[in-house]
Formats: sequence, C-alpha cells, structure tokens
Amino acid sequence: MRKFASSTLGAIPSGVWALGVVSLLMDFSSEMIHALLPIYLVGAMGASMAEVGVIEGIAEATASIVKIFSGALSDWFGRRKLLAVVGYGLAALTKPMFPLAPNVAWIMAARFIDRVGKGIRGAPRDALVTDLAPASARGAAFGLRQSLDTVGAFLGPAVAVAVMWLSANSIPLVFWIATIPAALAVVVLAVGVREPQSSRPPRPARFPLHIDEIRRLGGPFWLVVAIGVVFSLARFSEAFLILKARDVGLPAALAPLVLVAMNVVYAGASYPVGAFSDRGDRQTPLIAGLVALIAADVALASAEHQPLVWLGVALWGLHMGLTQGLLATLVADVAPLALRASAFGVFNLASGFALLVASAGAGALWDVYGSASAFWAGALCASAALLALRAAGGRLGRAGGPR
Repeated sequence: MRKFASSTLGAIPSGVWALGVVSLLMDFSSEMIHALLPIYLVGAMGASMAEVGVIEGIAEATASIVKIFSGALSDWFGRRKLLAVVGYGLAALTKPMFPLAPNVAWIMAARFIDRVGKGIRGAPRDALVTDLAPASARGAAFGLRQSLDTVGAFLGPAVAVAVMWLSANSIPLVFWIATIPAALAVVVLAVGVREPQSSRPPRPARFPLHIDEIRRLGGPFWLVVAIGVVFSLARFSEAFLILKARDVGLPAALAPLVLVAMNVVYAGASYPVGAFSDRGDRQTPLIAGLVALIAADVALASAEHQPLVWLGVALWGLHMGLTQGLLATLVADVAPLALRASAFGVFNLASGFALLVASAGAGALWDVYGSASAFWAGALCASAALLALRAAGGRLGRAGGPR
C-alpha cells in the first residue's frame, strides 16, 4: 500500500495541496481551542456533560445545515472558491470570541458562528477537490487533504500543551494564539488556489434544492448517504475522549495530548487508505474502520486507568483515518457533475444530524449512568452499522468507483 500511495502523489495537483495546507492551518487553530474547550466549559464555567454534548452536537448540526445551502449555491453559480473564502474568513473572525467569552451562552454562540463558517466552506471545498483531482487519483486527493487537515489537528493541541506549560495554564492565552493560523489559512486560500474554469459544472436547469434536482442525485448517492448516517450515529464528539482522560487522572494542562494522539494516527492512515481505495476497493477500509471504532469504544468503556484510555484514543483515530476521507470520496464517485457540491451538502446535512443525536445521547447517558454507558452505547451502534454495511455489500461496490 505504501509503494502505491507514494506513486500517486505526483498525480495530485498543486491546488489540492494548497487546499490541504488551508485545512491544516484552520484545524491547527480550531483544535488549539477545542482541545481545551470541554475542560474550560466543565471546569471554569460549570457546564454539565449533557450541555457539552448538546453544544457539540448543535455546532456540528449547524455546519451540516449550512453546507446544503452553500453546496447548492456553489452549483447554481458555478463558483467554489468564493464561498470557501467566505467560510474560512468567517471562522477566522470568530476565534477571538472564545477568549472573550464570559459564560456558556457566549461559548455556544461562538461555536455556532464558527460552524456556520465551516458549513459555508465545506461542500464547495470538497467539490473543488473533486474538480481539481483526476478521477484515477480521487481517493488519494481526498486522503491527502484529510491527512494535512489532521496534521493541523494534532499540531494545534501539541502547541496548546506547550503554551499551557509556559503560561501557568492560561487557557485564554491559548485561545488568543489560535487566531494566528486561522488568519493565515484565509491568506493561503485566497492566493494559492485557482479555481479550474475548464471543469466548472453546467448550471442546473433549476435551483439545486428543487425536488426534481434532488431526485437526479440517484439511488447510489442515497445509499452512500445512508452509510454516512449510520457511521455518524456510531460515534460522537471527540470532546468525550478528553473528558474520559480527565476522569482517569490526566491533568488539565495535558488534556490536548488526547487529540494529539488521536490525530497522529488519523493523519497517518488517511492518505494511504485513500490511495489504496483508488485500486477499486472502497468497502474494506470502511469495514475495518467500524471494527476499530468498536474496539475503541470497548477500551474506553472499560478503562479505569490511563493506558487503556490511550489505546482507545489511538483506535478512535484509526477509525477516523479509515473512514472519513473515504466517505467523501464515495460522494464524489456517485454525484452528478452539475450537482456535485449540492451532493456534499446533502450528505453532510444527514450525517451532521446523526452526529447531533449521537453526541446529545452520549452526554445524557454519561450524566445519568456514567462514562462507561456512553461508550458501550457507541459500541452497540457501531456493531449495528457494521452489520448494515455488510448487508449493503454488492450495492456499495456498484455505487463506488470513480466517474
């Protein structure tokens, strides 16, 4: 797999690399904040576990709702980059709200606006990756972007740990420093990515959210959506990984290391898995990802000391690396050219609502029955998702494949 993955790097255009760097910088910023935000909410602001679950779930659902409209507008106007710049710019502008927040409501508002920015940029960016990359290297392109995104996701928490140590655990200072890479991400996008005119999709006859246009997405696309939903129901916000590590004795200043560990594994797996899938097998990594998630949930549910938590965190990252870039690749495989961004928007809307249900449910279970119940429920949902994926079998094989 490694040799094949290396051979496909040369087929990935510079614009995809630039989009990967943009994702790296924004995730660097976001994860500096998110690595400490659960502890900040619970410890400094007195939020309950249920409130953390609702905040994280609403944040992701908000991004998903906005994605469907930004994707439709991207297809309607035939423009990807402008919406991506607006989305990344809005996210960068919200970063100062976190260190200035006086209460939980302010944090919720900041997360909401930040996720609106994510929603605006997400579908047009993924459609732009599809426009830029040749079909034969599509899995590798999405895997590379996901890997670079995830490099930022572990560099951010690592820097957060260093700043916490140097500043005597000043969480607001970490939040202020996070504004810098967010601003750089917008600059790199504006300067380093050129939208390909030759691959601009034809304008749909109707606005893409018209019912007749939605029907044109086709059966294979709705199968991929169903798979994305069951995957999202089987997992919940990574905020709960941080809080589990805290519960078994990890000091608050070291809490970001949870995301460092998870994202190192995530980044290492994403690109090779994407390149492997370009050989024609999209299903095997998805099955392996669900097995890894079940193992992660079992480890975290059983953990009473840190070693088992770290094992669960690493397996969680492996699950993400095996599945997240690949799900985006499947959408790209089956989406009609004229509705490509809209397809990403619909997919992310459905998956985001499933993640909202999963995160809110996990928080409620944790409050009432303890942390183990949340992770056992996750293992049960992942097992059901695995059975559903196996049942999809041949239909997924016919849905996949570049076109």
